Amino acid sequence: MKSIRTKITMMTVCAVAAAMIVATVVGAVLIRSIGSRSSDKLLNLLCETGEKNLDYYFNRVEQSVEMVSAYVKTDLDGVDDAHLQAHLDRVSDIFKKMTNKENDILTYYYRIDPAVSTAVKGFWYVNLDGDGFVEHEVTDITLYDTSDTSRLVWFTVPKFTGKAVWLPPYITDNLDVRVLSYNVPIYFGETFVGVVGIEIDYSLMADQVDNITLFENGYAFINDKDGNIIYHPRIDVIKLEEEGKPLPTTPNGMLDGELVEYTYDGVKKLAARLPLSNGMFLTVSVPVNEVNADWHRWILITVIVFVALIVPFIIFSKRFSDHITKPLRDLTDAAIRVDSGDYTYIPDYKGKDEVGILTNTFGMLTSHLKSYIGYLNDLAYADALTAVHNKGAFNIYLEALQKKVDEEGKKDFAVCVFDCNDLKKVNDEFGHDKGDIYLRAACALICKVFAHSPVFRTGGDEFATVLQGGDFKARNDLISVFDDQCRLLRTNASDRWEQVDIARGMAVYEPNTDRSVNDVVHRADMLMYEDKRNFKGKER
Repeated sequence: MKSIRTKITMMTVCAVAAAMIVATVVGAVLIRSIGSRSSDKLLNLLCETGEKNLDYYFNRVEQSVEMVSAYVKTDLDGVDDAHLQAHLDRVSDIFKKMTNKENDILTYYYRIDPAVSTAVKGFWYVNLDGDGFVEHEVTDITLYDTSDTSRLVWFTVPKFTGKAVWLPPYITDNLDVRVLSYNVPIYFGETFVGVVGIEIDYSLMADQVDNITLFENGYAFINDKDGNIIYHPRIDVIKLEEEGKPLPTTPNGMLDGELVEYTYDGVKKLAARLPLSNGMFLTVSVPVNEVNADWHRWILITVIVFVALIVPFIIFSKRFSDHITKPLRDLTDAAIRVDSGDYTYIPDYKGKDEVGILTNTFGMLTSHLKSYIGYLNDLAYADALTAVHNKGAFNIYLEALQKKVDEEGKKDFAVCVFDCNDLKKVNDEFGHDKGDIYLRAACALICKVFAHSPVFRTGGDEFATVLQGGDFKARNDLISVFDDQCRLLRTNASDRWEQVDIARGMAVYEPNTDRSVNDVVHRADMLMYEDKRNFKGKER
């Protein structure tokens, strides 16, 4: 006959064993659910970030062309040679002002249809080396059949369609450069006059796409609405075109939704897909096995831990049952919170038993998932208003610089900190849109003077740059040039919101006194405030 003690022990053992099995299954299910959802969020967030970065460039080009075309339509008062030439001179000045500080634009043009005038052809300005726009001889349209939209596409397509259009990548005439362009047809009454457009370098889009990566083998690519791949980091699309081979297309099912699973070369993949403002699509793809690797590993670890510890846990279950009950409740609560998207709560149980190991393992998984989300959030390092680096990028740059200082010893560099004076007055008197112009003008001045150094927007009206190499050696001259440029801008700018006044402070790294890179930043900040106090309201 079994004793009551034996029965109680057996019941306890069975109950504990059953509870642990249930906990293992529930934990595995929760981990799988959390891992899958978090991976989907990571993929979508990365795709959204890439789409915003690409659309930023495309929208700037589109807005510039639309603004010029709007001016063209109001300014065009005749299509005889005299009116056309005067009209072109005015439009050229508008284009020049708009693109003067745009480094992303490769060419801009206004081409007159030979059917309107053979004497007045238009203009074409190019900036191949980044040193500024120079006028280039326009393409001789009379050598082409303008009814053939497969040739001279920047002219023939908008003329044929009669509306503004983004064109897929092509080799631009006479420059042998692969570009994308946005073009607007111009009409005088019912008469087609010509085309206004801007071209940007294909490599600009390629560089943006190359920077979109996830896990070890994830990548992004661009395709058109029909599924033809425009750019792929692992497929040489340009070479295929040169060889006359058909462009690769997206696998079956890729065009069916924003988040899809598909198989390519025998590998199952998960992809997020979003439309771009120029009519193309950005797709971010990652192997499913990499997406699932983390939660597979943690489920396996959890199962192994439970299996390895179930015997000692059963032996001591009666003694520690009350002690274990509360941590299990806390762990379940943590799993529910994580499943709802709250990664901040981690049970504080520090016991060395099985529940403690499970709690620690679960905490490691939660921390790992949180770090992945944080990593993706930190991918957007570009400031949306000024297009320079943001505060997050500045912090990472300083960390990398600190590492170099720690590893290499003495290093020559200086930090410049800038603060825009009177931004609040501009916002209050003229509106925040003029305040944005003020900030962009200030940023453009900083970027112009410190052209070989990284520029960061570290706050609402604050900027910073780190001078190394040639800029470090010429730092005092650059500061003088910066002050002179500030004075010129305040003197020559007609609008108050373009008369920027910027306080600045520069500090040089002193290895004998500076304990860290942040000490240099702090001293530069103090010098900036001193400059603000000394010169506010005075002529520099």
